[in-house]
Amino acid sequence: AKNNTTQPLFPAILIFGDSTVDTGNNNYPLNTIFRATHLPYGIDFPNRKPNGRFSNGKLIPDILAAKYNIKQFVPPFLQPNLSDHEIVTGVCFASAGAGYDDRTSLSTQAIPVLEQPKMFKSYIARLKSIVGDKKAMEIINNALVVISAGPNDFILNYYTVPLRRLEYPRVSDYQDFILKRLDTLVRELYSLGCRKIMVNGLPPIGCLPIQMSAKFRNIFRFCLEQENRDSVLYNQKLQKLLPQIEASLKGSKFLYCNSHDPVLDMMQNPSKYGFKETKRGCCGTGYMETSFMCNPFSRTCGNHSEFLFFDSIHPSEATYNYLGNFIDTQIRGWLKA
Repeated sequence: AKNNTTQPLFPAILIFGDSTVDTGNNNYPLNTIFRATHLPYGIDFPNRKPNGRFSNGKLIPDILAAKYNIKQFVPPFLQPNLSDHEIVTGVCFASAGAGYDDRTSLSTQAIPVLEQPKMFKSYIARLKSIVGDKKAMEIINNALVVISAGPNDFILNYYTVPLRRLEYPRVSDYQDFILKRLDTLVRELYSLGCRKIMVNGLPPIGCLPIQMSAKFRNIFRFCLEQENRDSVLYNQKLQKLLPQIEASLKGSKFLYCNSHDPVLDMMQNPSKYGFKETKRGCCGTGYMETSFMCNPFSRTCGNHSEFLFFDSIHPSEATYNYLGNFIDTQIRGWLKA
């Protein structure tokens, strides 16, 4: 039960990134390729309607906002007619299909992660008009800022489009390029007032159903070990980078969000979490479908919470609920530190 005397842990929540945290911005740009405006997306949402979230229910932003008594759902910034209350308590700027590399977003027409601060600037202007300059900066200084992106740079770009591989034959060099972009992003957010910034690492990319399907001889559906090793290496670099950035930005607090290990644990010990299927999504065949290929005509699995993935890339709400608990523990430990 929601106790009204409970103070929110943060005054607001601000979200940047890709489809794992996009609560519906892609419903609005005219030409985005990835949008979740049709069933079965949103089937387990309170109104059972698709709303732009790539899952059957809530995403991590919603789960964290509720845990911290901020609000129940985090609306997308591009949603028309946002109320003052929604602005004051925070919104989402993420866009499905986006990456740190602008070239990633070209193919999907998403709003690139490094373009998302433009929306944040108009958000700040509106926030100031509601609560005044001083209070607005206080809210932004204390808001929980979540950045979650990176998988698309590898899945939709580096591993599939030859251009970046010609430029960066070694994946580790491309990772360094991505981390430079991330560095640019967080410095811009810092200059706009953000101080408490959580950055999500990569999941085990080689275990995403779509990646296992991409290697079509992979009939036993083994995870792609090389892609998984790449993910681990990237995460190690990110873990080293964040304290360096924090040391250079006075008053900033950075948290590396480890969602890799919990997801790997769910894959390796599914029964511990009540999962029966970890290698394919709940939608259609579960191997290839995402976005428009997962639609009202696709078969959907019977019990959504027995599937780790809802489509071939995106976790189910059950997975997000477990992840939310892991991340919550990380955040509360971080605040005490």
